[in-house]
Amino acid sequence: METIFLQGNGIEALPQFLTSLAIGLLIGLERERNPSARAGLRTFALVAVFGTLMALLSSKTGSPWLLIAGILAVAGMITASYFNNHEEDPGTTTVIALLLCYGLGAMIWYGQAKLAVMLAIGVTALLYFKPELRGFSQKLARRDLVAVLQFSVLTFIVLPILPNQDYGPYQAFNPYHAWLMVVLISGISLAGYAALQVAGTRYGAPLLGFFGGIVSSTATTLIYAKQGKLNPAMSYLAASVILIASLVVLMRLMILSAVVAYGALPTLFPVLAGGLVFGLVVALYNWRRMDKAGELFMPETSNPAELHTAIGFGLLYVAVLLGAAWMKDIAGSQGLYIVALVSGLTDVDAITLSSLRLFNLGQLSAHQTVTAIAIAYLSNLAFKFGLVIFLGGRTLARHISIGFAAIACGVLFGLFAL
Repeated sequence: METIFLQGNGIEALPQFLTSLAIGLLIGLERERNPSARAGLRTFALVAVFGTLMALLSSKTGSPWLLIAGILAVAGMITASYFNNHEEDPGTTTVIALLLCYGLGAMIWYGQAKLAVMLAIGVTALLYFKPELRGFSQKLARRDLVAVLQFSVLTFIVLPILPNQDYGPYQAFNPYHAWLMVVLISGISLAGYAALQVAGTRYGAPLLGFFGGIVSSTATTLIYAKQGKLNPAMSYLAASVILIASLVVLMRLMILSAVVAYGALPTLFPVLAGGLVFGLVVALYNWRRMDKAGELFMPETSNPAELHTAIGFGLLYVAVLLGAAWMKDIAGSQGLYIVALVSGLTDVDAITLSSLRLFNLGQLSAHQTVTAIAIAYLSNLAFKFGLVIFLGGRTLARHISIGFAAIACGVLFGLFAL
């Protein structure tokens, strides 16, 4: 027994037990705040250490049944505690959290300390934000849940079975790659949509503009242009939301480039960063002048993961991809830039992803790719400014014009610097 348990006096196992103790204290600290929980700070700490101890004994004796017996003992203990409490609905959250804590303690002994710590932090956050998660689920309409299920099916069932092979003229169309772009855009937009529903109007114009820009900067511009005209008192608020939403598009394009065609990012980044920096200066200036007492309007944007939205973007992406390849072949760079100018009016993502795809295929240089994306963005910026003039009136357009001009100058400065 001495050779089994006291190698090096057993002191080398101390860091694992200390990590288990920290994990148990972290999760237990959150449970201690819950009056209905039958386990708190000390119980969770002891269970985590117990998990590590049983994993140690199991590995040293070569008997996995010790580890299984430990988790059964923890489950029986906490279940008996709740049954003896005679509550109508004691709940199962603390039971599951304790079992998970035991498992995390065992993971630490088996060399998965980093993963165990990350999971512990995630579990603690999940337990702590119960009111927010419940509020978010109650805000979701039935069609939102259906759209999320559709997104899951299209991502994890449809995408894997699509052929990963190039077809059509210029070998530009790849069904798997095309649908992957749909999943990428829908996923980013869905994250912004979900965050927008959670944030509501509580956190002001910056977050509404940020999340609105992730979902759709054009839709956000249209909605707040109307609100700015209906309520002149919130003109600066509407202008700030619209400006921030347009700045977020630049961040989206950087992320798309980093994911889809990282090789183009060093050339693209200075162009987009120029517009972002110039625009942020104006946005901060407007924020200081803005009347913070104005009432914000919650935009009613559609869920970007709905089936018809995803299919519509997929068709647009394929059409722009083939059109850009064809125009580049017959008219050179000028043909590509015409496609970017036209398609960018309403959607920057399609021409961005198409240009990055052609860059990966070697049909576009980095300079041509960046120029096409910059033209599409500037075209979209001009289109949104037209929406502001037509729907929001001259006052709102005047508030927007300086910010949009600053963004455009920053993008053009970066583009000419190439």
